[in-house]
Order: sequence, then C-alpha cells, then structure tokens
Amino acid sequence: MATLLRHFFAMPQFWWVNHNQTARQEIGGQYLWSPKKESNGARSEFYSNMRRASPGDLVLSFFDQAIRYVGRVTEFAFTAPKPAEFKEAGSYWNKEGWLLPVFWTPLEPPVRPKALIEVLGPLLPTKYSPISPTSGSGNQKAYLANISPAVFQTIVTGAAFDRAALERGGANSLTFEIVNEQLEDAVERQITEDLSLDDTVKKSVILARRGQGKFRANVEAVERSCRLTGVTNPSLLIASHIKPWRLCASAQERLDGMNGLLLTPDADHLFDRGFISFNDGGEVLVLPRVDRTDLQRLGFDQLAMQRFGFAEAPTTWHVGAFTVQQQNYLAHHRTEVFVSG
Repeated sequence: MATLLRHFFAMPQFWWVNHNQTARQEIGGQYLWSPKKESNGARSEFYSNMRRASPGDLVLSFFDQAIRYVGRVTEFAFTAPKPAEFKEAGSYWNKEGWLLPVFWTPLEPPVRPKALIEVLGPLLPTKYSPISPTSGSGNQKAYLANISPAVFQTIVTGAAFDRAALERGGANSLTFEIVNEQLEDAVERQITEDLSLDDTVKKSVILARRGQGKFRANVEAVERSCRLTGVTNPSLLIASHIKPWRLCASAQERLDGMNGLLLTPDADHLFDRGFISFNDGGEVLVLPRVDRTDLQRLGFDQLAMQRFGFAEAPTTWHVGAFTVQQQNYLAHHRTEVFVSG
C-alpha cells in the first residue's frame, strides 16, 4: 500500500461509506451523493465529511454486508441535485446535496467486516464509526465515515484491487465543470419555457449565465476591479455570480449586481469552485487543502502566504468590506459553495 499512497497527497485520508440503498447507482456512476442535512434539518457529521474528502483520498464501499469496492476521490464535493437514477431510494432526503466524484474498482474477494470484527473492532473510531465495533453491522444514519489507515489496511489485506487504475484515477468524467454545465443547461431550458417571463427578461437572464449583458453592467456599477488582483481592465475581468447562477431562485437574483464580483479568470475559477471565499468584512478565506505551490504558480503569492502563515505577510488578507446586499449572497457562498464552509 505504501507504493500506492506515494502517488496521492502526502497525507491522504481514508473513508468508509455505507450505501446499501444507492451503491449500485453510485458505483456505476463513479460518485457518492448525500443530502446536506438530515431530513429534520439537523447537521450530520457523515454528510459534512463529503466536503472534507480530498482528491487522492481512498474510500471503502460497504453494502450487502461486505466491502466490495475501493475508490479514489477524484474531485472535491460540490452542490448537485439528488441523482435521478436514485428514483425512490431515499425519498425522504432533500432534493439538493453534495456530489463527490469517486473512481471505483472492485475488491476481490469482497471482505465481510463481521468476519474480522475481533481485529477490526478496536481500530474503529470511538465516535462516528461506520459499523458497530462488536457486531460489525452498519450503524444507523452512518454514511461517509473517516477511518484510520489501520482500518483500511485490515480490510484490504488478503484481497486485491486494481492499484494501477486507482493511481491513474480512472475514466471518471464527473468533474465539476461537466456537471455544472449540464445543470445550467437544464436551468436554461426551464427559463426558456417559463411563460411568466417576457422575452427581454429571458434573454438577459440567459446572457447572465456567462456573465454578460445586463448582469455585467449591474456588477460594473458596484465593483470596479478584481478584489484579489486589483486588475481594472474590463477586458481581463469576468463578471462572476456570488450565489451561482444555477442556484439562484429568481431572475432578479440572476441579474442583481450585488450578486456579482469582477474577477480575473484564475480568481474566478478559485471562487466559482469554492477554493476561496470572503467574510463580510472582506477577509479572504482559503481552502486549507489548496497546495501552496499551486497558488504561487497562479500568481497568488499572498493567498499562499495567508494559507501557510508565512512571516513575510500578515496571516489574514483583507480586500475591503462588502455591502449588506453582497453579504447576503456571500453567506450563501460560504455555506453552499466554499469547500471548507
């Protein structure tokens, strides 16, 4: 296993997912999906773990009383509707949740935790364990649970999986960009068919999807430059929605200049993907798992210095306070888009 792990992050995490209801859909579709909260609105540690998983992490798939697949996380989680292929499974779940792309490969032969429980039990987490440490049965409400390398090693010892395929990441086509494009296409079709909107509004809302037209003009009336880089040349700036276009509840939100920032393309990608965000006072929030060197290569040395607390720069970076209206949209971004929100 040591050879395999050297190809992943320096400190990969290990996960165990209980997905008896949806395993076949998630394995076939190369992902995991969970609601954001329990049906009563309560926070779930197991659902919150979806945002803590990082590319390169390894996942054990448990269903039908056995570990049958090993997966490698290929993307950070992002907001997505409940997959249509779930049909009636989890009918009480909320319609919107976290989608975590994972490349899966079979574990041969499947491993039954109950047969290993005497060894496995003491290694399981004392809190938020995926299974009972005494019986080996799956714990109720447990979905994605963090486990130790020792638990992972205990399960895979004596079984085989395609390590080379996991190293390559497989042919997982579920990237944020692809899924986001598909979801936005669906929203655009709904807007086109909406009889309550006149043609002028429809055109403006559809142009706003790409940061163009009336939306851009409205943003330029509020913002004058990129908050991160200070670039002022309009040709180098993208009008980016704070609350994503596809998640807006109305045409008004999609066209509201207070729901936008002017950002350079790299800054736009970091913000859109949830790798950075802002608090109401203008402090830049940085995803802890973003690599320092990557930030520097993008030209964001100050982000890198803030992220790692270098002596050469303050530990926080402020870009100016936001208006009350912008703060409302930023609250959504921090909780629904920012990966560490």
